[in-house]
Amino acid sequence: MRMKVTSIQPTNIFLRLWTYQAERFPLVGHGILIAAFSFSALSFSMLLRGEAVWPGGKTVLVAFVTALLFFLQLRLADEFKDFDEDARYRPYRPVPRGLVTLRELGLVGALAAVLQLGLALWLEPGLVPLLVVVWGYLALMSKEFFVPDWLKSRPVTYMWTHMLIVPFIDFYTTACDWFVAGATIPHVGLAWFLIVSFFNGIVIELGRKIRAPGDEEAGVETYTALWGRRKAVLAWLAAMSLTAASAWLAAREIGFATPVGILLTILLSLAILIAVRFLAVPETRRAKRIELMSGVWTLFMYLSIGTIPLLHRLLFA
Repeated sequence: MRMKVTSIQPTNIFLRLWTYQAERFPLVGHGILIAAFSFSALSFSMLLRGEAVWPGGKTVLVAFVTALLFFLQLRLADEFKDFDEDARYRPYRPVPRGLVTLRELGLVGALAAVLQLGLALWLEPGLVPLLVVVWGYLALMSKEFFVPDWLKSRPVTYMWTHMLIVPFIDFYTTACDWFVAGATIPHVGLAWFLIVSFFNGIVIELGRKIRAPGDEEAGVETYTALWGRRKAVLAWLAAMSLTAASAWLAAREIGFATPVGILLTILLSLAILIAVRFLAVPETRRAKRIELMSGVWTLFMYLSIGTIPLLHRLLFA
């Protein structure tokens, strides 16, 4: 649903930024998912190393805040990339309607980078080169790898090149454990967790851009508009299946494959039911369930291959 465009904006920059986050980067909703993502990444890395202790508070704080700021920077980069299209097709969004300016958002992004750098130096200065690598890929994304027209004409290539940022973020987050613990390279099993992150990023991306016919907007390239409802929904289910398979293989590395297999089978069955119901009656509330299911899937999938196995090891080993 489009928001009503208004010219009356709060004058206080903090109030304006607070309104911006509520609309474009809800801290509570994103924070819960990113907390599960970052804590499970640390837990998985520890389990691969044979450690079964609760991660230190300093490590947890640095991993979570840095990851949260990475995803915020991704949102801010989108504001710059999409400004012309938003001004033309989506004037109700915060930047086109004048709630915040690109200059102000650029300042927020720069302050986030300063905080990330400070956190890296506080935890382990050797993390800084890895931080710079993530920033570098994010910068390339913000410039559409200098081939914007070529990418936009190839939606699948556009999607996977942009989703690669998630494993980059995940690699840095896990490095807050294995690198700080003294390893120069991570355990080979970490590769499965990175693959999980990649495919799960696709699940989120597809899920938020599957819409009912009445919710399609001019200038907004949803996957239902690009591919049709059936293909878009099948792509979403395929991405979930690949995520589930990767998560099972990751869980096998830490001896937790059976519980993860059972949980993800239940969740995937629920996703199939939601997809079938949407295809039968493609209305707004059923499309929203696909987006909601993507979030629920993400939360429980990450918890099942990181946090829950660590808790199990601590309580029953």
